[in-house]
Amino acid sequence: MSITGRTGYRILIIEDNSDIAANMGDYLQDLGHSIDFAWDGISGMHLALTHDYDAIILDVMLPGMDGLTLCRNLRNTDPPNRTPVLMLTARDTLDDKLSGFDAGTDDYLVKPFALQELLARIRALVTRHTVSGETILQIGDLKLCKGPMIVERAGHRIHLNRACLRILMCLMDASPNVVTRQELETLLWGDEPPDSDALRSHIYQLRSRIDKPFKTPLIHTVHGIGFQIKLPDDL
Repeated sequence: MSITGRTGYRILIIEDNSDIAANMGDYLQDLGHSIDFAWDGISGMHLALTHDYDAIILDVMLPGMDGLTLCRNLRNTDPPNRTPVLMLTARDTLDDKLSGFDAGTDDYLVKPFALQELLARIRALVTRHTVSGETILQIGDLKLCKGPMIVERAGHRIHLNRACLRILMCLMDASPNVVTRQELETLLWGDEPPDSDALRSHIYQLRSRIDKPFKTPLIHTVHGIGFQIKLPDDL
């Protein structure tokens, strides 16, 4: 499970200059961060839309699709991709920066730059992103964005009722640990759970949306105890 805002970020670097990309990547990896690379705008866009990143480092001048277009396209997806973007540019004019902010970038860094400043800006972006309510829980290809309460699996938006959303968030927060039936009942109904097995009904509805359309089940029953969300490799 990855949670936005923790030490050890997952970062996408979209930069066509291999020396600059390697320099940034080596520095960040040595500090415990996980790095993916894209060398052109089209590949970068694909990775940004199909993976969960804590931050994106994006060069303005890219082959295939420039950084401004890429950032604008990210923000215009449905739902909008809100991953923090740090844009790199060789130009330091006000018009260049305004164009970037208009496209949806979160911050600018002018080349050449110190790697320590790069890291400081990434940390600030991720922290603001998390504090703003955009914390993301992810287990396998299942993702829940806490702020707007958006649930996706394998890139497909999943609509859940309020009870199922609360159960899902509880299970993902606790993963890979087991959440007892009593804990879930208290979460939903306080000290007065209904007489009928309403929890079983909600779990069934949740499974029908989260698991049944997909090959790999994530919600597991621990008989006599409760439920958990886990990847099969962890069982």
